[in-house]
Amino acid sequence: MKQVVAFAVAITLAAPLAAQEGDTDDGLTLMERGAQMFFEGIMREMEPAMKDLEGLAERMGPELRRFVDEMGPAFAELMKQIDDFSAYHPPEMLPNGDIILRKKTPEEMDKAPLDDGEIEI
Repeated sequence: MKQVVAFAVAITLAAPLAAQEGDTDDGLTLMERGAQMFFEGIMREMEPAMKDLEGLAERMGPELRRFVDEMGPAFAELMKQIDDFSAYHPPEMLPNGDIILRKKTPEEMDKAPLDDGEIEI
């Protein structure tokens, strides 16, 4: 175990020296230049997908604006009626496919939630 710790310390101390010795002409270390090349490669690979996404956004833009114009007021009215989502149980799907939201009772609202760091999905 001591050998592993000593090796890790030696590598940690030697890495900055090796990086300094490996400076390239433009002032970047080999690690920085490698990271730059990696991200440039990713950008080249993603360029066609980004152009496709841009085209899709241009085609869908007018339809999305129309949807927001029509549904925006209805959604705002719904949000006024709901008030606070913590006052409701998670949605349930019934066997027939209906989705229901049950409001919590006052007793359930008074109970402190379990704070074990997990979220039930």
